[in-house]
Amino acid sequence: MAINMKGKNLVSINDLSREEVVQILETAEIIKLRHYSHEEQPLLKGKVLGMIFQKPSLRTRVSFETGMIQLGGQAIYLGPGDIKLGQREATKDISRVLSRYVNGIMARTFNHEIMLELAKYSSVPVINGLSNLLHPCQVLGDLLTVKEKKGRLSNLKLAYVGDGNNVAHSLLFGAVKVGMDIVLAVPPGYEPKEE
Repeated sequence: MAINMKGKNLVSINDLSREEVVQILETAEIIKLRHYSHEEQPLLKGKVLGMIFQKPSLRTRVSFETGMIQLGGQAIYLGPGDIKLGQREATKDISRVLSRYVNGIMARTFNHEIMLELAKYSSVPVINGLSNLLHPCQVLGDLLTVKEKKGRLSNLKLAYVGDGNNVAHSLLFGAVKVGMDIVLAVPPGYEPKEE
């Protein structure tokens, strides 16, 4: 049975239930298969995604824009020079105004507090494309790759080697959500945040 996620933010993997994570991954698998079969998928026809990039990224911009186009929607890029979060206008005002024009907001921010403020004041869903604390979209992609390669997610052990950054934080949350064991190997002084 499909879970209705309409209007739901994705600031953290912890915003999602286990069932919602599973549904996102299953839906992504179906969309991916249909894409490779060259089927049209106008799932987002008439929808517009506002993309706020305080921290630019080629891969994130291209993946979100391409995804919107392939699903029949459009994306508007708002780069660091277009929108100065908390400088020219208050973040809450940017969120409120942008919400009137778009169907969703994806943001890449330097500070996680900005992401939380965008989500708090937006009347449309906010997707965390990356913050200094979390990177949920990257981890959903990682979990999809593991599922495709291993055929399952539960009862697997995942090893992460690197610093305890936003990806590590989101991997910890995501692995627990889907029933994986996770081990992190990080250098001293680069541990993930306790909270």
